Parts: sequence; structure tokens; C-alpha cells
Amino acid sequence: MKKMVRWALGGYIVYCIGIIGYFFLFAHPSIPSQWKGTAADPATFLTPNEQLLSEQYSRWKNVLFFLSIPYDWLIYLFILWLGIGKTLQRSAERTTKWFVLQVAFYMFWLSLLVTIWTLPIDWISYHISRAYGVSTQPISSWLHDQMINFLIQTAVFFLIALVIYSFIRRFDKRWWLYAWLVSVPLTVFFMFIQPVVIDPLYNDFYPLKDKALEGKILALAEKAHIPADHVFEVNMSEKTNALNAYVTGIGSHARIVLWDTTLERLQEREILFIMAHEMGHYVMKHIYWGVAGTILLLFVGLFITNRVVKWLIRTWGNSFHLQKIHEFASFPLFLLVFSLLSFVASPTVNFVSRQEEHAADQYAIQRTHDPEAAISAFQKLTKAGLSEVNPPTLVKIFRYTHPTIFERIVFLEQIKQKE
Repeated sequence: MKKMVRWALGGYIVYCIGIIGYFFLFAHPSIPSQWKGTAADPATFLTPNEQLLSEQYSRWKNVLFFLSIPYDWLIYLFILWLGIGKTLQRSAERTTKWFVLQVAFYMFWLSLLVTIWTLPIDWISYHISRAYGVSTQPISSWLHDQMINFLIQTAVFFLIALVIYSFIRRFDKRWWLYAWLVSVPLTVFFMFIQPVVIDPLYNDFYPLKDKALEGKILALAEKAHIPADHVFEVNMSEKTNALNAYVTGIGSHARIVLWDTTLERLQEREILFIMAHEMGHYVMKHIYWGVAGTILLLFVGLFITNRVVKWLIRTWGNSFHLQKIHEFASFPLFLLVFSLLSFVASPTVNFVSRQEEHAADQYAIQRTHDPEAAISAFQKLTKAGLSEVNPPTLVKIFRYTHPTIFERIVFLEQIKQKE
């Protein structure tokens, strides 16, 4: 075990050095020469200091992203290798004989451990955002959000574990199929409750104060057949200088939401383009396709997870302090395998998402016929969030669910040239 721990830590350190070296020595942002001096060139809408800050901020955030993923894997491995998972299971079994309470006990302490061990990465990310002026969130508010994250994570761990181990104990070979069948209504249920239950835990939502603007947005929504009677404003200025807007939820729980930072810094034409973009997702049923995609990925993921977890227990059970898959102590192994599968699938998921975002841009331009407003909106989004205009390919593949700002502005510039 000690040898495995040393190899894991040594491998992670070498990986960290490689990632830091890549981003600080080799990944230099640039755009193709033919687009120099155009609206897609950051030099035309960012000051030299803003360009420098954007490069530095993006570099640090990218480094943290690529370091945090294997860091999470190490946490799960250490919980298994050090026998912590087994200790928690025995404590749960000594505390109560009730299966549901045992699951709740185990998942609370596991979630607490994971939260504590990931807190340094989260803190560094928060500190960097504060240092570069992107985040405006006080430490007390940040800690409040961390507490909410912990409670939600605990509830999710409990629900997943309750479903998984209930079926494993009854159907050793087909548990993954029954768990997937249960996950389908749960996925849809969470899509319903997120706008009205989960999101308000983090921020205050209230009807848009600018009624004239609300009327214009609702007119766009009516043409798009979006069942919305109000546009909501959220007080994100208490936490960030970045800009955003979105349409969330499904059916009668659909919500059109604008960040107050967006309302403060964008002109009406720019806001209408952004809202038309978000409505494009609704019109093209991207939310429903997303739910269907999630359900499909869960089917494949649970099938593979069942095979891999059982193989790992047969092969490395002694090292993981595990004998059978139905033990609570195997849950960190489930998390590890599912996290690995999610990372492997992320390039494909992100690619599909970028195609949907591009389609929404096309829809918005067809409705607003205002590429100038769209271009200026993207430029202001870049400035406010210190976004990277044209990130390295590695970052785009694993991090970007949207086309890059460079790609979006080039698309709009090409439309202008055709007019």
C-alpha cells in the first residue's frame, strides 16, 4: 500500500509539473494573422493591461482545472487505500441497524471528508478570482456557498448510494439496469426543481425591474412559444463582475434569468441578442436533448461502472479493503470510476454542447438581425470575465461547452460581410 501511495503521489507531482510547464511555457494565446485588427482581435477591444490580466487569469484557472481532476481521483484512492471507507462502514453499522440510516451516516462523513480535502483547491480558485477582480464575493458569502455545496453533495451521495446498494443487494447482476431505470425520473425531477428550489439557495431571484425591457424580452419569448410570464433578475453583482443570462427549467417551470451585472453593463440591443440566443436553446429543445443525452450516458456509464468496479474488487480488493461490491466502503470506488468515465466522455459532451451553442447564435442573429450588437456583447463578456479569446486546443476540448469568443465573433463578422 505504501508503495502505491508513493507512486500515486509521485505520478501526480510529475503531472502537475508537466501541466504547469505546458501552460506557462508553451500555451501562448494568439489568433490567425488574417483576423488581426478585426473585431475578433482582443487588441481592438482590450487594453494591453486587460490582455495581460486575461492571459494570466485564464492560465491560472486552466492550470487549476487540470490539476483538480486527478486530485479528486487521489482523494478517492486514499480513502480506499487507507481503509477510511471501511472504517466509516463499520462505524455506520455499529451506530444503527437501519439500512437507510447506515447509508445516511456513511454518506455524511464521506461527503465531509471529500469537502475538506477539496477545500484547498476551491479556496485557491476563489482567491485567484478575487485577486483578478472577477469575483466580488466576500469570504462569508463564499463559505455560505461551500456549506450549501456540502449539503447538496451529501444529499446527492445519499440518494445515489441508497438506490445503488438497494438494488445491488437484491440483483447482483442487473442492479445497474434497475438503478438506471430509477435515474430517469430522478433526472427529469431535478430539471424541474432546479430553478425553483436549488438555484434560490445561492442567490436572490426577483422580477426584472425594467418593465419596458421585460416586455420586449417576453415578446421574443412569445414568438418562441416559451411559457414565461416574467423575466427574472438575479443579484450576481454581490459575487462577480462577470456577465450572463440563461433560460432554465422545463415545462411550466421554465425561467428566463438575467444577471444584474448584464443589465448594468450591456445595452438593450446586446441584451436582446443574448436573450434570443438563450431562447434558441428552448426552441431547438436543447434542454430536452440534454436530458436525453444525460439518460443515455447514465445507461452506458452504469453498465461500464458495474463491470469495472467488480473487476477492480476482484483484482485489488485487498488493497482497497473490499471483499464485495455491496459494501458501503465501495462507494468511493464507484465515485472514482464514474469520475474517470465522465472525464473520458467530456470531449464528446463538450463538442455536442458547442454545436448547440453555435446553433443558438445562428437563431439569435436570425431573430435580431443585429451582428454589431452581438459582437459588442461578446467583447464586453470577455472584458468583464477576463475570458480567453482563443484558448489552447487542449483547453477547448476539455473545458469549453461554448465556442470560443474568437470563433463566435468570426462567425458574426462573416455574416456582416455577406450583408
